[in-house]
Amino acid sequence: MNKAPRQTLTAPIRRIRFAYVALFFCAWTCLIAVRLGWLQVVRHSDFVHRAAMQQQRTFEVAPRRGMLYDRNLRELAVTVQVDSVYAVPSELGDNRASAAEILAEIVHADPTDNFTSQQQMLARFNASRNFAWVARKVDPGIAERLRELNLKGVYFQKEFKRFYPNNDLAAQVLGYVGTDDIGLGGLERQFDEDMHGEPGHMLTALDAKRHVLGSEESQPMPGENLVLSIDANIQYMAERALDAQMLKTRALHGTVVVQDPHTGQILALAISPRFNPNDQKHMDSSVLQNLAVSDVYEPGSTFKLVTYSAALDGAGVQPTDLVDCQNGAMTMYGRTLHDDHSDHFGVVTVQYALEHSSDVGAAKMALKLGPNKFYSYMRGFGFGDRSGIELPSETRGLLRAPKKWGSTSILSMAIGQEVGVTPVQLVTMVSALANGGVYMPPHVLLQSTDEMKGDARLKPAAFRPSNQLPTTLPDGAHRVISEMTSAKMRMMMQGIVTEGTGKLAALNGYSSAGKTGTAQKIDVATHTYSHTKLVASFAGFAPVSNPAISIAVVIDTPTAGGEAAHYGGAASAPVFADVAQQVLEYLGVPHDQPLKTKKELQIAQKDAADDSPADSTADLSAMFDDVNSLPADDPLRAPISAAAVDVAASENSVVRTAKASGDSPGILNLLPAKVLAAFRTNGESGSGGTDAARLVPQKAAPTVETKEKGAVVVDASLRVPVPSFDGLGLRGVVERADAVGLRVQAVGNGLAREQVPAAGTMVGAGTEIVVRFSR
Repeated sequence: MNKAPRQTLTAPIRRIRFAYVALFFCAWTCLIAVRLGWLQVVRHSDFVHRAAMQQQRTFEVAPRRGMLYDRNLRELAVTVQVDSVYAVPSELGDNRASAAEILAEIVHADPTDNFTSQQQMLARFNASRNFAWVARKVDPGIAERLRELNLKGVYFQKEFKRFYPNNDLAAQVLGYVGTDDIGLGGLERQFDEDMHGEPGHMLTALDAKRHVLGSEESQPMPGENLVLSIDANIQYMAERALDAQMLKTRALHGTVVVQDPHTGQILALAISPRFNPNDQKHMDSSVLQNLAVSDVYEPGSTFKLVTYSAALDGAGVQPTDLVDCQNGAMTMYGRTLHDDHSDHFGVVTVQYALEHSSDVGAAKMALKLGPNKFYSYMRGFGFGDRSGIELPSETRGLLRAPKKWGSTSILSMAIGQEVGVTPVQLVTMVSALANGGVYMPPHVLLQSTDEMKGDARLKPAAFRPSNQLPTTLPDGAHRVISEMTSAKMRMMMQGIVTEGTGKLAALNGYSSAGKTGTAQKIDVATHTYSHTKLVASFAGFAPVSNPAISIAVVIDTPTAGGEAAHYGGAASAPVFADVAQQVLEYLGVPHDQPLKTKKELQIAQKDAADDSPADSTADLSAMFDDVNSLPADDPLRAPISAAAVDVAASENSVVRTAKASGDSPGILNLLPAKVLAAFRTNGESGSGGTDAARLVPQKAAPTVETKEKGAVVVDASLRVPVPSFDGLGLRGVVERADAVGLRVQAVGNGLAREQVPAAGTMVGAGTEIVVRFSR
């Protein structure tokens, strides 16, 4: 029996439809794979960065900046940890303006600080979503007030802040740093890379609500510490003495450099005015410059030390040799070189010419050398080149080669003109004269080290004066002059202090040596030398036999007092004396001279003041009035008239002519009418005598009446002209005065330099003339 076939319950599968479905899923799978590849491979780093921005905060951890120590390991610049305040603007939301207002009320304490103002703070909040500074390196009190507010979105970050414990001490040497710990001046700038160190990083994880979950930190590497050759105590002494003189003279700037002459190490470098690096918001940009290495000025007479030492060493000149100073005037190639108006030296010793700072004498020393040899000595002393001191912005000064000199440049350079130097170059030159003739490059850095104070490996290097040069000379050191020349220069420079222009640099219990200098500044309006703007300087060392320190003092444009008070001997030498006295006693240097009592010091200071040109004529006039008991309305109290000066000049000229010509018929016809009439009234018998002695009036015989209590009254009805005493010794002055019936009140010793009344003035017979003598 046949069965029927079984029916199929499902429809047959269509192959084409299956193929379409399979193809779709394959394409979909490929698209997903491509997308995942794009996201996981191509865009991987971008999404990782975006995730980190949302989930983490990364901060750069500033390294601790290196310390600055003085040679005794006293901290001059340290780094302390303080709070900085920042905000996350996205967390502040719509409260940014009110938050900026609240924060500014606390942190914006200084009206001149724009960074913390409300407007600037709000601008930073609007410019960023994730980070904006509120205030950097705030004081602890301000940080505490901000913490008490507990504002949402405001956080604190520890940062390092530079702090100078001694405020403005050695400010221009140390320099200062900016907010980001970048050195901007002085040693902070010069060694910024070494002192800054390597920064670290801190990674902080945040949850969805921006709460801190944890942090990872890589430690920064601190910077190197610098030990300086500066002694903080000596620096303070120099700054205090300089500030006092700046206040007294009302000068524009002042610089004092104290150096160890045997090593070249700078013990103090004081500049006034200074700035406080702790208060950068109120710093005056005009006082940031380190004038000791960057300020160039014409040294004036202090440069004569180079001229004379070169002449002694290179031209065979001896201190006892004679030089003709030509009465203070020398003409060469149409230019006349003048000594000071009060100096009219003739033939004197080389030592005397240096002691009294004769320009003519210095010029003749340079001419003995010649341009090339003189230039080589100037270069040997370090002029015209950078010294290599570890301070930024050092200039090489101004020194032209001989081929660029003019016909009279050698005369100018001999007296410190047409050459520009820095105070550091000046003190280094003096140190070479003091240490036996070897140029030692100046240094302000002793060592760079990783050790901190308290580490047994870091030891202080207290300064101990030595009279020996190092066994191995440092790079750049070289001999400039012989030891014999150095010894002669030390002796001559001591004479400048004891007998010459630097008497105010004398010390108590110590010998000292040095040279004064007064240089005219260039007037920018006329491009010529100014007669009122001067640079007063003094450079020297002490003690003379075993120099322990060298000091250079430069006072720029002193304005207080008379003109003579602006000279180096009056403005700068006292600063040298003050600093040297304190430093030598601080160092315990043995005395090489007897100590003076207070009374002896007062007498010595009075003698030095008597020899000072400051107000000398006024002093003599007051003494003349006193010794002659002149009434208030006496015409002799009046200032010296121009006519009297002319008469004096005429009389001096006639006397010199008579001495030179001997018997000259009719020489009295050359006399001015007033003087001739006075001579004839007081004993001149003829009009055409041939004896030169007749030029001096015959001795008058005044009537003298003695009153009670020893008072003496002189009959002034007989009047005689006052002779000229210029250049005479005491005996010659007395003889000449006695010849006309006058008396003499002597002040000082040496040769007559000033007199009151002036020569040619008609005075009563028996009047006492006051004459100042000086060497």
